[in-house]
Amino acid sequence: MHKTAFIFPGQGSQFVGMCKDIYEQYPIVKETFHEADEYLGYSISDICFNGPEEELMLTENTQPAILTASIAILRLLQTMNISADYTAGLSLGEYSALVYSGALTFKDALLLVRKRGVYMQEAVPKGKGTMGAVVGLSEDRIKEILAEVSENGVISIANYNTFEQTVLTGEKDAVKKALKLAKEKGAKKAIPLLVSAPFHCNLLDSAGVKLSNDLENIIINEPLIPVISNVDAKIISNKDQIKLTLVKQVINPVLWLQSIQLMLDLGVRKFIEIGPGTALSSFVKSIASTLETEVLSESIGDIKGLEKVIVNINKS
Repeated sequence: MHKTAFIFPGQGSQFVGMCKDIYEQYPIVKETFHEADEYLGYSISDICFNGPEEELMLTENTQPAILTASIAILRLLQTMNISADYTAGLSLGEYSALVYSGALTFKDALLLVRKRGVYMQEAVPKGKGTMGAVVGLSEDRIKEILAEVSENGVISIANYNTFEQTVLTGEKDAVKKALKLAKEKGAKKAIPLLVSAPFHCNLLDSAGVKLSNDLENIIINEPLIPVISNVDAKIISNKDQIKLTLVKQVINPVLWLQSIQLMLDLGVRKFIEIGPGTALSSFVKSIASTLETEVLSESIGDIKGLEKVIVNINKS
């Protein structure tokens, strides 16, 4: 029998108005947003639904906003007795996966990602770092490019999203030069990303240290649902490993491609992306297509997505 995975989006999936229609229709979603407002001491609900965009785009707001939206929809699915055999999240999304697994409480995860966002923003002066996506070049070719531009500053791979798409991170000049070279070497796309910091590189080392200190004061439980960590694309085996993984995640690349490959090997054929955006479900389709594997991959970020998933679950 085929298995199901809940997957949770990371930073970049946010937009003003996200999840508003579900919020207005389902009390459990509304309650979750109001709970988040209370825990944070300010209205993340208002920022999510009304913006302004500049406020939502601040990393310290983006991270709790996406987590809240994801957990609100997750709780709705749980009231419908919809569950998964495995769970994973892209970078920030791993906190949502840990909440689903029972390893973290919603409150602890929310306050942690708020601080995580602050620490990441503080680690690198504004304008010093950036990120860029490259489509259509092999890992070996990308690593050659990184070696060529390393004299221009810190640069590394931030995300292995699919067989086709890789994200670069680092200092602005180095990333800009790498994207130019990628185009010259035949990349289908090589574009800068609108981000507020260069995530997943050693420029954020100080953020990892601060987060580590905060994690010492958090109670972490044994996961009840297997969580695939995108630091090493392996199932987190015990609660002691979680703190170490979350600290490593700040500067290590996101092994999303490898995480999806593992779940496919484990028999997962139904992937439900929970939260704003549709990037992860698209990544899954791309990876599965390359591997000639048939999957059902859908997103729930609004009423339309929810209704589609309910119909397909009832069919299966």
